[in-house]
Parts: sequence; C-alpha cells; structure tokens
Amino acid sequence: MKFKKALGLKARLEITPLIDVVFLLLIFFLLSSSFVLQPGIKIKLPKAKTTEITEEKEVYITIDKQEHFYLNDKLIHEEKLIKELQKISKQDPNKLVVVKADKDVFHGTVVWVLDNIKEAGLNRLAIATEPKIDR
Repeated sequence: MKFKKALGLKARLEITPLIDVVFLLLIFFLLSSSFVLQPGIKIKLPKAKTTEITEEKEVYITIDKQEHFYLNDKLIHEEKLIKELQKISKQDPNKLVVVKADKDVFHGTVVWVLDNIKEAGLNRLAIATEPKIDR
C-alpha cells in the first residue's frame, strides 16, 4: 500500500470575519453617536425659515413641556430665575439671552419669561428655533 506524502500546509488568513467585525463596530459607533446629538433637556423647538446660528457666549433659558425653567441647563424656580437675570444684567447688560421653549408650551409662559428678561434690564433677546426645511 502506497501512502501519499502530505504536502506542506499553506496557511491562509481569512479576512471575511475581520471585515464583519469592522462593519459591526462601525454600525455600533454610528448608532451610538446619533443619540448624543442633543444632550440635556428634551424639548421640541418650533421651526422657522429665518434661523440664525450665533457663536458668542449667551445665556440660555429653557422651558420644557411641563413648564419647568432651566437657566443654562440647570433647573431653576421662577423667583430664582428673576434674581439670576438681574445678576446677569448687572454684570453685562448687553448679554444675549436665548429663550428655548418647547413648541407645546403656552404662549403666556413664554411672554412672562420675555417680560422678566426685559424687566431685569437685558435688551438683547433671541428665540431658539429649528431650521424649517422646504420640500
């Protein structure tokens, strides 16, 4: 009986599993990064065609759906908000105040905030909106 001699084994590097792992990691990072787009308070801003992006340091007042007030992402009571606005006015009366109100908040609440901003002596106001996309 004659046996065949084993030929030298050639090692092969399979890259298919490596490509699968790379694609899975890519999908994982793409999905997880989309959840970090808007950290903080969840509000739905109204849309407007004339939206501008500002790059200077401003004060943000956020009003969520339940009409809770936030000053620069920190929950604040109504009376304390008025006092903080007066402090900001004394430091810099030209400071820009941006009001970010959920689109479902009552109009009277937003007017109350705007009135208190003006009463504190801050004259530069902006209302945050999302850009409206024409279809």
